[in-house]
Amino acid sequence: MRLQVARIGKPHGIRGEVTVQVMTDSPAGRFTPGAVLEVEPAQHGTLTIESARWNKDILLLAFAEVLDRNTAETLRGAQLFVETDEADDDGEEGAWYEHELEGLEVRVAGEAVGKVAGLRTLTAQDLLIVRTGEGDEVLVPFVEAIVPVVDVAGGFVELTPPPGLFELNRDDAGAGDGR
Repeated sequence: MRLQVARIGKPHGIRGEVTVQVMTDSPAGRFTPGAVLEVEPAQHGTLTIESARWNKDILLLAFAEVLDRNTAETLRGAQLFVETDEADDDGEEGAWYEHELEGLEVRVAGEAVGKVAGLRTLTAQDLLIVRTGEGDEVLVPFVEAIVPVVDVAGGFVELTPPPGLFELNRDDAGAGDGR
């Protein structure tokens, strides 16, 4: 199975290091020297990790194929993938990959309100990106109190959102009330 583990950010320094947005729960196991990562867009080929280090809360990677800042800049926004066997998955309860969640119907009190468009992985907590039927994007904290049911086989997630969560991102929110 092909699994996205990071997205490349901006270059760091002049020797080709890049910042990455980590999308794996085991960065120490994924980003080791010698590991080969597939890159999308495919024009970049594969990249071999030369070094990985943390600078505060930001992971910095150096690749054998990237020797300077100009080359590193061409990688900005590229996605990094590994090939893994699903059998290696530890089967942790309550843990899902983004690709498993995308496209699931989102329900509130049994009524469909949209579809999962993605997952934003953050330090404190993850956010489900929900695309409503009206085309709005709503960020939902991916915590058990708000997302108590994730049924991948059934094709849906059930939400118990706090009042106003789905109205926060509407373009007309606050219109006519003096704000």
